[in-house]
Amino acid sequence: MFGKKRESNMSIPKGKGAAAVKIVLVLAVLVILAGNSYYSIQEEEQAVVCTFGSPKAVTTPGLHFKVPFIQTVTKVNTTIQGFNIGYRDGADADDMADDEIEDALMITSDYNFIYVDFYAEYRVTDPVKALYASENPALILKNIAQNCIRTTIGSYSVDSVLTTGKNEIQSNIKQMILDKLETYDIGIQLVNITIQDATPPTAEVENAFKEVETAKQGKETALNNANKYRNEQIPNAEAESDKILQDAEAKKQERINEANGQAARFNSMYQEYAKYPEVTKKRMFYEAIEDVLPDVKVVIEGEGGKTTTMLPLDSFVTQETSSIEGNSSTAVNETEERQEE
Repeated sequence: MFGKKRESNMSIPKGKGAAAVKIVLVLAVLVILAGNSYYSIQEEEQAVVCTFGSPKAVTTPGLHFKVPFIQTVTKVNTTIQGFNIGYRDGADADDMADDEIEDALMITSDYNFIYVDFYAEYRVTDPVKALYASENPALILKNIAQNCIRTTIGSYSVDSVLTTGKNEIQSNIKQMILDKLETYDIGIQLVNITIQDATPPTAEVENAFKEVETAKQGKETALNNANKYRNEQIPNAEAESDKILQDAEAKKQERINEANGQAARFNSMYQEYAKYPEVTKKRMFYEAIEDVLPDVKVVIEGEGGKTTTMLPLDSFVTQETSSIEGNSSTAVNETEERQEE
């Protein structure tokens, strides 16, 4: 009796306990509803809000509200993402799995095998299509990229893939992938695809291609040096050519002037010859003899034992000058004597 009486004193009244439980349940529901009535979007995200199965994209960053238990929110990363096709980062062919080796091993147009490693970058452009148009859009993009890579590599020689054709190959692959993505319309876009590495399947072949690349670089260097030498020599040759032409023009003018002078001299001599032909003939004869035989001496013996030197003309002129000066001095002396008388 004592135990029963004590138990009844410690029990909570039935009406108050039920009300407390209800209050707790209501508060819990309110907390849950409040927690599910808003969501936030970061700068690098977009959200897809689905209302009764109808999706809608929300692209504005910040805090947004939704109807709990009616609207569901799925966030999508819109930053640039990427994946490898072929080699793994830093992995050798021996460390690769069979499927990775199969992805990396390709055949060229000249039936050579080659390992090629690509890296593709993509981003989500339509979050609704990225979520609902396909189950795994990134995997679809990878399969499309593998198909385009093999198709393009198969149309180039192994030499082009390893050396000179990488930029063209990358451009063709990117355009082919973009065209196919536009057809599939799965809400993602290829940003870029690049060749990370390309190596032959054996070390011997790789060394041979390295030697080919070295030879091509040597060829380019030789061509550059030849072009540099040509660019240096052409201006010098042009300057030398101009100088030769100018010298020739000057000599031409000099010859013309000389010819004109000789013609004028000949005309003058002819005029003198027309006046005194005998005297002019003798003078021309003496001048010709003096030019041909500069050391010859011509002495003419006259009457009374007197001699006259005709060649060289300098001595003849000197003798005449001396005689003229002697006669002049004699005449001057006679004039002075007469003045004194």
